Formats: sequence, C-alpha cells, structure tokens
Amino acid sequence: MKQNSVSLILGVLVALSVAVSCNTEKEEAAVTPAEEVEETMGPNQLTQAEIDDGWVLLFDGETPTGWTGYKKESFPTGWQIVDGTMHCQGSGRGEAGGIEGGDIVYERPFSNFHLKLEWKISEGGNSGIFYLGQDTHDYIWKTAPEMQVLDNEKHPDAEAGIAGNRQAGALYDLIPAVPQNAKPAGEWNSVEIKVYKGTVWHYMNGEVVLEYHLWTPEWNELVAGSKFPELNPDWANVAAEGLIGLQDHGDDVWYRSIKIREL
Repeated sequence: MKQNSVSLILGVLVALSVAVSCNTEKEEAAVTPAEEVEETMGPNQLTQAEIDDGWVLLFDGETPTGWTGYKKESFPTGWQIVDGTMHCQGSGRGEAGGIEGGDIVYERPFSNFHLKLEWKISEGGNSGIFYLGQDTHDYIWKTAPEMQVLDNEKHPDAEAGIAGNRQAGALYDLIPAVPQNAKPAGEWNSVEIKVYKGTVWHYMNGEVVLEYHLWTPEWNELVAGSKFPELNPDWANVAAEGLIGLQDHGDDVWYRSIKIREL
C-alpha cells in the first residue's frame, strides 16, 4: 500500500514538473527581448524607445511627403520612391543633375539635432547629405556643410582633395572620415550627423569618424584653405539653422530610414 502511495505521489510530481516546464517554455517563447525586436524591424520605422525619446521620421518609405526640389515647389520626377527608398535616378550629368532631378530638401529647417539615415550608392557613384543649408544660392552646397556619399573604389573624387577629405563620410573637401569604414557600392551604410551649438559630429557604420566646431578661428582657417571661398566668399559663416538636403550628382543613389531628433 505504501509503495502504491509513493508511486502515485511520484507520478503527480512528474506531471507537475512537465506542466511547469511547458508553461515556462511558452512564456519564454512569448517574450522577445527589446533588442531582438529592434533588430528585426524593417527600414523606415521607429521603435517605441525612439518614439519616447523624441525621434520622428522624415521619410515614411511610401511617399515624398515633406520633401521638395531645392528652391522648387514640388518633388522632382528624377527622384522616385522605390521599395521603401528615395532613389535618385542616375542621369550621367554629374553635379548638374538630371533635367528632371536636382537636389532635394526637407520642408523645414533644423538647428540642434541628431539625424540618422542609411544610404547605398551605385558603382562609381557620388552624392551627399547637406545640413544647415540655405535657399539663397543656385546650389545648396554653396551654403551647407556636406557629408560625402561616394563609391570610394571607383569614383575619382576619392583620390582628390587632401588625405581622403572627399571620401565617404568626410566633411566634403575639409575633414576626412577616420576611420574610413564605408561599405562598397551596392551595400547599405548607416550614418548619423549630430549638430549642437556649433559642434558637429559625423558617424558612419556605428563609429564617430570626425568632429569639428563651426565659427571658430580654426574653422575659418580650415575653410580658407578649401575651394569654397572661391564659390561663396561667405561660405564659412554657416547658418545656425538650416535645411537638410540630399544631392543629385548624376548617379544612382538610394536613401532610407531618415529620422531626426531635435536637441
């Protein structure tokens, strides 16, 4: 009789253990760490943490809402929304851009901000990301600092300038990106530009690649040694607030996951 009771108790304990184990496995399967959720999210989306932190999308992946051609009233037909990207169609016309293309800008200016986006360039391609730009000249680059977007392997600009200051991630023609960690043509690069009270940081693929300070004697000296004073004598006097723009340099380039947080 005792033996039967012991067997019965052991059987109950085993059944309970199996039930608890199954429930635990179900609970673990139902709970996905926040990091894993973020990693599996597609482009052009914000995590709840980003929303709570004040991030907003500047591109929803479906429409060009908020974007227009530089000094134009509409979004140029040379840019298309394709597969969740803003795609500048290559014209082969260099920085003159396509007849129906041209640089594009977001509709409102920003001053202190943290900008994130991803870019992919075609083989031998060139483009750029402008910030603090003004609509006072024929081209935005005559007023705005530029983070270079480039195929470092095939585009001749990679060997021009000084010490790599025209390669991907660089402050164009002024400061090289160090380390130079751009991915090859056809692959996505994640970049960030942070501007706060005149201090600017460029990030590329998760690393800070340069830092500089606007409106200082060092800044003025740096600009004086570049090509910009010949194009606009007042170029060094970058505005404290301005437009974010994407360049049509005549080559195929794709942008996505464009988001910003004001500081």
